[in-house]
Amino acid sequence: MSRGPIVVVGLSHKSAPVDVREKLATSADDLPQVLNALRRDDMIGEAMFLSTCNRVEAYVTPKSGSNATPAHLAHAVRKVFEARVGHNAKIDRAHLYERDGEEAVRHIFRVAASLDSMVLGEPQILGQVKDAYDAATEHQALGHFLGRCVHRAFTVAKRVRTETQLGAGTVSISSVAVDLAKRIFGDLGDHVVLLVGAGEMAEAAAKSLGKGAKSIRVCNRSLPRAAELAAQFNGAASTLESLEQELLLADVVVTSTGSTNYIITKDIVKRAMKARKGRTLFVVDISVPRNVDPDIHGMDNVYVFNVDDLESQVREAMKARTSEVAAAEKIVAAELEEWRTWARGLSVAPTVVALRARTRAVLVTELERTLGSRLRHLPEGDRAALTQMIESATNKLMHTPTTRLKQASADEDGPDMVRVLSHLFDLPEHHDEAPKETASTKDLSSAGDESAEKGRQTH
Repeated sequence: MSRGPIVVVGLSHKSAPVDVREKLATSADDLPQVLNALRRDDMIGEAMFLSTCNRVEAYVTPKSGSNATPAHLAHAVRKVFEARVGHNAKIDRAHLYERDGEEAVRHIFRVAASLDSMVLGEPQILGQVKDAYDAATEHQALGHFLGRCVHRAFTVAKRVRTETQLGAGTVSISSVAVDLAKRIFGDLGDHVVLLVGAGEMAEAAAKSLGKGAKSIRVCNRSLPRAAELAAQFNGAASTLESLEQELLLADVVVTSTGSTNYIITKDIVKRAMKARKGRTLFVVDISVPRNVDPDIHGMDNVYVFNVDDLESQVREAMKARTSEVAAAEKIVAAELEEWRTWARGLSVAPTVVALRARTRAVLVTELERTLGSRLRHLPEGDRAALTQMIESATNKLMHTPTTRLKQASADEDGPDMVRVLSHLFDLPEHHDEAPKETASTKDLSSAGDESAEKGRQTH
């Protein structure tokens, strides 16, 4: 099990433009490949990979027994990133950020709580983090330490959602797109909206744009899914083969597919605009990688906005939520303190287990010697009573040292106390290697180990 520091390496809308982010964007189908690449490194123990339209991040911990530093782990992640973009598309280090230790944990908490999102308080990011967590769990890339951290991030997000008004209102990429469309067309009642893609983002866009539009059309690789989404808005559905024809009908286009190439190219739009006789075309590309060739924006009567273009619009709309940030940050700080206590407890847990095992082993050895000589006449019931007495004595003897050691884990002198105890009781240098026990002591060991584990779980 990994117990070293968590390291985050990534880039987001705050550090890199969309043309850089799209180089590392990863679909759900490619996620196992990325996780395997991270885990193949000799230094990386646990790993999770998050890829959204606004961020690409890897979360890793050192492999158990390795001497990997945060710098080593960050370098290992960067190598995986470089392999993904290939030799012809380098990632500038200036676009990457790195966090380790408690700052990495704080970052993960803030991401899940949507405090680091382009749209503060938007709910989609939590679902995306959960999807990344599920994928890492499914491919056995998560262990107890990083897994526990991400799970606590879910708690942070839930508290922020229920205890603050950070998510109040309807500010979203989709709602901003509606505002921009209305600036260009005014009332959308006489205009057609085309959704290219039929995923979660497309559905959100349909709910925002469909309220005042003349009609909704959905163009998607899978016709059944397009039809399913279109049916919710009494719209029409088609496949991507019909995209050029759909562009003749649409006034507002929102693209959100998983394609790694431009779906709407300059040539397609040139032909469509000729047939449209110059009618204005408004395109919102919320995909990463982008679905729309950005050069289209320079054409007459064609307006193209990508996720980065929408950021300033979102910022203006977010003013009402910023007053809730301080309250949300307090929740993050409180949960980080809880995490700090639990993580420090892990550092003394092996010593607690080793000390209990050593104490129990000494008591049981003396009991066995006595039962084999002076008390060999005792019946089985009395022997069982003495065995239970040894267990009770071990628990009582170890209660105060265990409590004090766990309390000391939160102080700077905690490591010194661990070293003193290890020296005084001649505990194994590496406490992960528990003292050897005879077959007759195994039953006694299990109860104490369960107690120690319960102690770890409450911190």
